[in-house]
Amino acid sequence: MPLKYMSGEEIRKGDRVLFHGEPGEIEYVVDGLIGDAKIDWHMREHGPGVLVSEPKHFGRAYIREMTHLVFVSRAEPN
Repeated sequence: MPLKYMSGEEIRKGDRVLFHGEPGEIEYVVDGLIGDAKIDWHMREHGPGVLVSEPKHFGRAYIREMTHLVFVSRAEPN
């Protein structure tokens, strides 16, 4: 089941967000084992969640509670 923001949108890699009111970006979404060592490690150790990059206060944070994220916009497609 995909991870979602409180507003209902699916969380995706590259999304622009507010994390505790500060601008950030979703580095990756962990919602299952996929064969990538770092993502699979997070899934095994912590369960589903997202890695958020917010350079002003937090740096990077792996979170499982989406209540601290506010969706702002999608990343530009490549």
